[in-house]
Amino acid sequence: MAYDKFNILTSSAVPLPIENVDTDQIIPARFLKATERKGFGDNLFRDWRYNSDDTTKENFVLNNPIYSGKILVGGKNFGSGSSREHAAWAVYDYGFRCVVSSFFADIFRNNCLNIGVLPVQVSPEFLDKIFKAIEANPKSELVVNLPEQTITISETGEQERFAINDYKKGNLQNGFDDIDYLLNIKKDIETFAANTPL
Repeated sequence: MAYDKFNILTSSAVPLPIENVDTDQIIPARFLKATERKGFGDNLFRDWRYNSDDTTKENFVLNNPIYSGKILVGGKNFGSGSSREHAAWAVYDYGFRCVVSSFFADIFRNNCLNIGVLPVQVSPEFLDKIFKAIEANPKSELVVNLPEQTITISETGEQERFAINDYKKGNLQNGFDDIDYLLNIKKDIETFAANTPL
C-alpha cells in the first residue's frame, strides 16, 4: 500500500510530554481486532482521550483545540511495550505524519517507517526546546526536512540533524512500503533472474 510522499513537512505540533508512552496506551488491546489499517485513529490514546462513558477528557492534549498539526511530540521512550503494528497505524490514521522524541522503541520506530510516519529522534536538550516553543506559542511550527535530515523550530531557527536508514528514507520520499519498493524494481529483479544460472 503506497503512502503520501514525505519530503519537507512544515506544521504546528501536538505536545505530549510524557515519558514511556507504550503501545497499549497508544492503542488499547481491545481495539486490535480489525485487520484493515483504517479506523484506528478514532481510538488513538483512547483511554486518555475518553472517560468510560465516552465523554471526552477536556484536559487531554488531543481534546484541546489550541493544539493541532501533523507532528506529534512525545517524551522519552515513545512506543515501548508490545510490538503491535496497530500503534503506528493509529498514529497515521489520526493524521500525524511525524513523531518526535528523544528515544523510540525500535519496533515502534520500524513500524512507523513501514507505513509512512517519520520518527525523528532528537537530543533531550532539543526536545526540551521544542516543548518550550510550543508552550510559548501553540501555533509554533516545526520544519522537518527529510532530504536534509534536519528538524527546525521555525520561530527561533534552532535546528538539529536526525538519523535515518537510507532505504527507509528513500521509501518515505517515494511513498513506498516494502512491497511498493519491490514492485518498483520488478524489471531489475526479472533481469537479474533471467541472467542468473540456476
